[in-house]
Amino acid sequence: MDGAPGENRDGKAGGSFAVSPARREAYGILLELERGRGHADELLRAERVTALREADRNLATTLVMGVLRWHRVLDAGIRAHLSRPNAKLDAEVLVALRLGAFQLRFLDRIPDHAAIGEGVALAKAAGHTFAAGMVNAVLRKVSAGPRDAELDAAAAYPEWLVERWLREYGAEAAAEICRHGQQQARLALRVGSAEAERELEMDGIVLEPGALLTAARVVAAGDVTATRMVREGWVRVQEEGSQLIAELAGTVAAGERILDMCAAPGGKTLVLAERNPEAQVVACESNPARLRAMQERLAGMAQPELTGRIETRLSDGVKLEGEREFAVVLVDAPCSGTGTLGRNPEIRHRLTEGDLLRQQERQVGLLRAALRLGGRRVVYSTCSLEPEENGAVVAQALKGNEGWRQVSAAGPIGELEAEGRLTADGAEYLRGCVDGAGALTLVPGRVETDGFFVAVVERG
Repeated sequence: MDGAPGENRDGKAGGSFAVSPARREAYGILLELERGRGHADELLRAERVTALREADRNLATTLVMGVLRWHRVLDAGIRAHLSRPNAKLDAEVLVALRLGAFQLRFLDRIPDHAAIGEGVALAKAAGHTFAAGMVNAVLRKVSAGPRDAELDAAAAYPEWLVERWLREYGAEAAAEICRHGQQQARLALRVGSAEAERELEMDGIVLEPGALLTAARVVAAGDVTATRMVREGWVRVQEEGSQLIAELAGTVAAGERILDMCAAPGGKTLVLAERNPEAQVVACESNPARLRAMQERLAGMAQPELTGRIETRLSDGVKLEGEREFAVVLVDAPCSGTGTLGRNPEIRHRLTEGDLLRQQERQVGLLRAALRLGGRRVVYSTCSLEPEENGAVVAQALKGNEGWRQVSAAGPIGELEAEGRLTADGAEYLRGCVDGAGALTLVPGRVETDGFFVAVVERG
């Protein structure tokens, strides 16, 4: 991470104030993101972050995600204290100001002198000694202002995005979406067996039931990523709505094949393989780096009876030709990700309204390819809340495909309920999320999942 500031030999950044490991790594990550490099979740999993003590690792995550979530509010507050509010600030200075301002406005346990002193030190260490006085003055003014515990969450989002949610979902749901995106996302697990759950509990991990799925658990306390169960793949970190999408694909007969068209990072692929112990699962990914990461993940799992039935391919799903039929195809399409803004807050700062239609052409192509390859059922999903990427894609793809029709997601939901895969409350909640066209939409804030859209299409 070349953006992280260095330290002097006495451990003090800028030669005057020691910068803690957590703040140093958070600053470096935020600087990388400001320069358009990488994604927060990937950078927070980098070795230099995971090597930190647990408390420092947790603080680094809180700082990065908090600054990204409240970016717009922080910038407005910072500029209100500049002598020239519209002045262009160097990235290193701006990120130091954001990091300091977030601690001052949102974190009660950080002493003001630490947030201010380290903000100044970070600017100095990045070579901006001339700006140190300005950073100090601005952060002192921020510290004298109000804290933002009751701030309207909608202020943290682009106005055009909030206006869309108001039109599409109404005022109450739009407010819930905004509030949900400003909170720390729950860490959900896919737990394969009672034995795995017991070992986690012996390791000091406190678990709670999932909201929707009987196989899902939520981590209430403990560092689950350090356990053998997670390292060997017996338990997997996976958002509960993501698990549900693969569950909705259903089951196939022995010897039949399933296609996961956009498979990386492989969580849904593994659920498909678990549900169908006698089927072959073909997992395609068009990005070489993401494919390698998925292959390494599968190779590191201690379950050859599961991973041995998964064939990975470097392939663009639109270009798959000459294949015999797949009984079921899952198309978890690349999308804007507006349903995941709590987990991926930087998306809101990069996305434009024009991006939605640009994504649509690719999504329609993927779904049409899936209909060409599918035998009985195709499941189309996104983690987007935007109609251009959801219902509009399904409608376009079905034109000219008279052999296929969209069916109600209530059918697959009923199948899962009969198999005991849904909690009683989860089954009732999901049925209420099915719209008139049969699509399932999970709205963040209504239940503890990210936002997802799912359409089920069947032949006949």
